Amino acid sequence: MAKFITGKELEDAVYDIIWEAEVSLLIVSPFIRLDEYFKKLFNKHLNNPNLHIMVVFGKNEEEVSRSLSEKDFEFFKKFLNVSIIYVPNLHGKYYANERMGVITSINLYDYSFKNNIEFGVCVEQNMLSKLTTNADQEAWNFSMQMANEHEAVFIKRPVYQKNLLSSLTGKGYIKSDVLHDVTEKIYRNVRRFSGNTENVKKTVSDFPNELILGIQNASRPAREQEPEVDMGYCIRTGTRIPYDPTRPLSKSAWNSWAKHNDMDYPEKFCHKTGRPSNGKTSMRNPILFH
Repeated sequence: MAKFITGKELEDAVYDIIWEAEVSLLIVSPFIRLDEYFKKLFNKHLNNPNLHIMVVFGKNEEEVSRSLSEKDFEFFKKFLNVSIIYVPNLHGKYYANERMGVITSINLYDYSFKNNIEFGVCVEQNMLSKLTTNADQEAWNFSMQMANEHEAVFIKRPVYQKNLLSSLTGKGYIKSDVLHDVTEKIYRNVRRFSGNTENVKKTVSDFPNELILGIQNASRPAREQEPEVDMGYCIRTGTRIPYDPTRPLSKSAWNSWAKHNDMDYPEKFCHKTGRPSNGKTSMRNPILFH
C-alpha cells in the first residue's frame, strides 16, 4: 500500500531500506554525501556478498565529485557485491530493497536529511502487492532499465566455490573481484565523462551477477583456424603468391620492375588464373578478362 510520508517518517523509511536490505539495495540519487550515520547503516552489509548494492548517481558533468565525492566513492567500492552507475541527467530520487521502496524528493545527502523539507511516497511489498502492478514496481523497473542504459563506472562481484556437494551444502564465498573500474576517468583524466569515447562503454548487463570457481560443465574449445588466403600468380614469373591486384608481382619480380616503374610494361601471366597472357597483362592491368 502506498503511503505519503515526510519529516522523520521519511528519514526512517530511507534508513530502514538501507539497514534491512538482504538481497538487493538500490540507491538512485543525483547527489550523495555520507555522514557517519549513513556509513554505519551501510557498514552492516560490508561483509555480505549476497547483497547486491546498486548506486546510481548523476549531474555535474564538469565536476563529477560535486555529485559524489571521491571519498564516498571509495567507501562504496569496499563492498563485496556492488555496481556504481553514472547518469548525467539524473534528477529523480528512489531508494528500495526487496521489500520496500520510497519515491521521494530527498537526495542521499546528509544536509538534506538534517535541514530540508522533503517528502515522498513509500510502498511496502506484501503477497497481494506482488500479484499486481504498483508504483514501487514501476519505479524499480524504470530505475533498473535506466541503470542498464548508462555507463557503469565500477563493478565488483562475489566469487563462489562450486563443488560436487554444492547441491547439498550450497556454494561457498571465496573472494570478490573487481570486473570494471573507470573511476580514474571520471575523477581525473576526462573533463566530460559522458562524451568520452576512449574506452568501450560498459553497462551492468555486460557483467555476471556472480563468478563460480570449481567444477563446471564445459566442452573442449576448438582451435581457431588460420583464415585461408586467396592465392594468385605473379604476372612475371607465374609463381604462386597471395591474390592482390594491387601487388601482382613476387618480391623478386617487383624488385626488378621497380627499377623502371613502368605500369604498362607487358607481363607474361594472368594474376588471377596463372594463364599465359602473351604480354596482355601489366601492373596496371594484371588480370585477363577474356
